[in-house]
Amino acid sequence: MWFFILAELLVFGVFFLAYAFARTRNVELFNASQLELDQLSGAINTVLLISSSYFVVRAVDQIRHDRSRSCAYWLIAAMTCGGTFLALKLVEFGAKLEAGITMSTNTFFMFYLGLGFFHFMHVVLGMVILGAVTLKAWKGGYGATSYGGVETGAAYWHMVDLVWIILFPLIYVLH
Repeated sequence: MWFFILAELLVFGVFFLAYAFARTRNVELFNASQLELDQLSGAINTVLLISSSYFVVRAVDQIRHDRSRSCAYWLIAAMTCGGTFLALKLVEFGAKLEAGITMSTNTFFMFYLGLGFFHFMHVVLGMVILGAVTLKAWKGGYGATSYGGVETGAAYWHMVDLVWIILFPLIYVLH
């Protein structure tokens, strides 16, 4: 899993560098296009993902203390935040598409939609992973001496959160 996480971070890192390079070549376009984004939505999504990572930390702590049902509840809370993140992103993407904004509108929106959708799909995968871990925890499949699956799922989820913590200011805030 660590190899996969590092590979994913490398891919996102390349995209972030490409974004930074493109931005330096057309600062005015990027600044003007950024003004069309819903910063409140991005900020709410940031709070949702940071909260979900806290819930995942609580889940890991609970399974280390042999509390598998409590672990599952914390993971459900994390997935609820993740699902809300996805719903908000769909509304945000829908508004852009309804306004006629696509990946071919300009370079900024190519990155905004491309990186946003790429991250969106990682959140979906993270929720699938957390869902599988939750089911196993609910059935008592993890315990104080065997919780590697919970930690593995948590590591992936934290990677998804880390990427958003970089993506949000890069796309929504920095001018």
